[in-house]
Amino acid sequence: MDHAWTAAQRLAEGRPVREALGGRDSAADWVALDLAVRYPPWYAADRWVPPLPDRDAAPTEPGTALALCHRDGRIRGAALDRVSRYPDLLPLLVVRCTDWAAPVRERARALLAEAPPAGLVAQAELILLLDRRERGGFAAEQLGRALREGPAEAVHPLLESADRATRRFAHRVAVERGLLPPLRLARIAARSGDAVLQDLCAEAAVAAVRGTGRDDGVLGILLTGRSGRVRAAGVTALRRAGRYEEARAHLTDRSGVVRACARYVVRQGGTDPLPLYRELCAGEAVAPGAAAGLGECGDLKEDAGTLWALVRHPDPAVRAQAVNGLRALDAVRWEGLAPLLDDPSSAVVRAATRALLPHAAEFPVEWLRERDSPESRRAVRVGAQRLLRAAR
Repeated sequence: MDHAWTAAQRLAEGRPVREALGGRDSAADWVALDLAVRYPPWYAADRWVPPLPDRDAAPTEPGTALALCHRDGRIRGAALDRVSRYPDLLPLLVVRCTDWAAPVRERARALLAEAPPAGLVAQAELILLLDRRERGGFAAEQLGRALREGPAEAVHPLLESADRATRRFAHRVAVERGLLPPLRLARIAARSGDAVLQDLCAEAAVAAVRGTGRDDGVLGILLTGRSGRVRAAGVTALRRAGRYEEARAHLTDRSGVVRACARYVVRQGGTDPLPLYRELCAGEAVAPGAAAGLGECGDLKEDAGTLWALVRHPDPAVRAQAVNGLRALDAVRWEGLAPLLDDPSSAVVRAATRALLPHAAEFPVEWLRERDSPESRRAVRVGAQRLLRAAR
């Protein structure tokens, strides 16, 4: 707000809008300027109002900017017809498209509809920020039309925008228009940290493979994605490709969703995944996901013993997943898992705590309070506190 108020004062002094903003012209800066002119901060001069344009003097850019933000709707409306003279004031025209005064709003929208598409694309971040407002949809519709009907070169720069909403919007348009090849879609899905882009691009990449019948390494990229939802999309696509055997490698994935998808594909290929899990859990080198998977599809009578043995495995990741497997099998016994609340691994302590919450009332209160002490590790203290609360 301080920066926006400074910019408002500079405009009142007659300085150009770019100079007044001091090089800061993000979407949030334009919204803040609009509010600062209309609602000065508490430390502003008493009853400060932006100077009104002189009717006898030639219009100026600073005066028009202040008028566009004025608290009087008639002044804001009168200033709209001067916006076309000052391209740098296009952001304020976008803001006025969400104005609460209907005459101002409708006039601003009529002018924005005549704006060149390149101007709309340049204001994508502001348009999408204002799209969250109750009356903010018009400008977003105009932006969408400009991107869908305009040249592809207008879309590509927005794909790399620092603004998340802009990136998402641009990727949706790019997918709709088929501007991104399947390999690039797969790479975006595999590397992006944005769950929306992961789903959008993974689904589009899989659809492209399905449509053309050519993989070209797309599924391989998805199967190594950083997100479980991306890997799950790749595993599920193996079924349509008839590559059932490849799904076996993902039965022990660290993500439960991926393991479930892998079991589905393996079954579609005519193989029961349960014997595979039993074999994977029988040796010395046990993958953590194998223990979890055995619990997710195993038999209580036949497989609980295997998981109880893995609770004592030297690898803490296996111990934690064995606890999760027992929980999935509904084979938890509090006296068997209670010692894990003192496990050296915090991950194991957390897994044991989750599994033991339904059995909290069976714990001796003093035993838990001993672990809820300053001398205990944080994971142990938190686990004891959760169990004490659950036991009440």
